[in-house]
Amino acid sequence: MDNNPFTPTRRAFLAGAAGAALALSRPSRAEEPVASAPPKRDIPLGFDNFSIRSLGWNAEQLLDYAGQVGVDVLMLSNLGVYTSFEESYLAGLKEKADRLGVQIIPGTNSICPTSGAWDPKYGSPQELLTLGLRIAKTLGAKAFRCYLGHRGDRKSEGNIYPHIEETVKVCRGVRSVALETGVKIAIENHAGDMQAWELAGLVEAAGKDFVGVTLDSGNATWTVEDPLASLEILGPLAAASGMRDSAVWEIETGAAVQWTNMGDGAVDWEVYVNRFAELCPGIPFILEIISGGPQEFHYLEPAFWDTYPRGRAADLARFVALAKRGRPAVAPPGRPSGEGPEVQKQQQLFDLEQSIRFCKEKLGLGLKA
Repeated sequence: MDNNPFTPTRRAFLAGAAGAALALSRPSRAEEPVASAPPKRDIPLGFDNFSIRSLGWNAEQLLDYAGQVGVDVLMLSNLGVYTSFEESYLAGLKEKADRLGVQIIPGTNSICPTSGAWDPKYGSPQELLTLGLRIAKTLGAKAFRCYLGHRGDRKSEGNIYPHIEETVKVCRGVRSVALETGVKIAIENHAGDMQAWELAGLVEAAGKDFVGVTLDSGNATWTVEDPLASLEILGPLAAASGMRDSAVWEIETGAAVQWTNMGDGAVDWEVYVNRFAELCPGIPFILEIISGGPQEFHYLEPAFWDTYPRGRAADLARFVALAKRGRPAVAPPGRPSGEGPEVQKQQQLFDLEQSIRFCKEKLGLGLKA
């Protein structure tokens, strides 16, 4: 039974979400008139349910909303949104998605048992991956998103590298299941855990025939990387994506990063999307819009490099150049202000819908009119 009062219908948005209706008419930078329409790119557009996590919607509600905002793909990045893992339930979910013209890509959280992010709720890492791969097959997906951990893992003994080795072992333990289902394990560069070259090395060590990458442009800035530089390394390995913009600007001891709506940060999306199309053919452009305060990276202080390799000066130079071009983040016009759970729901809807609009109107993404 659906006990969620925020059912994704127009009436629910107007009455139940305190005016948080589809924000397609709200003023924003993404709505400014353009001189000409962008080229139509044959790249499916979608969003990750984490973008609007505060609404607490289940898979069926999220599918309804995905249909309303006209996207092609819905990433369900946590297993808690499903009512059941039974084949009959999942098959019914796929039927609903097919009717709406929405592809589902499922996912979960950490698969590394030595990471601070690991949660044994669904059994061992191999059991979790086996469950996820089965869900993905039933839903008709070719990827199952997951991650290693977070940047706190870099401070553990041996830095991130023992965790990478453990994740490789976990993946190899389900290789036969992945090949049987035809689903790739898509590991995200997540919350500052791995730089692009480190994640690429993990994939190579595990096996590119069944392991790929969930390419995350926002998380790249949390490992002091230019998202374009990260794309060059991880793009050829991509099986899924998680996209958002980032404001990056200089501070006295390094740089600050704040994730933003699409078009409100430092990324040159025209350049990025053109290269994405070349490196990631057939991979959907999935928005994972996350708001929050700035994170500081004190790379001008020697202690910062205790958790990062010292031999990649070119990568740091690109990030420094990004910071020098950048400016502090500002709230977009029309974004709901204030605090509290209801306001947070409105803000997440606003941020996601503004970003969807930017991708459609400015970048020509999405297969639907």
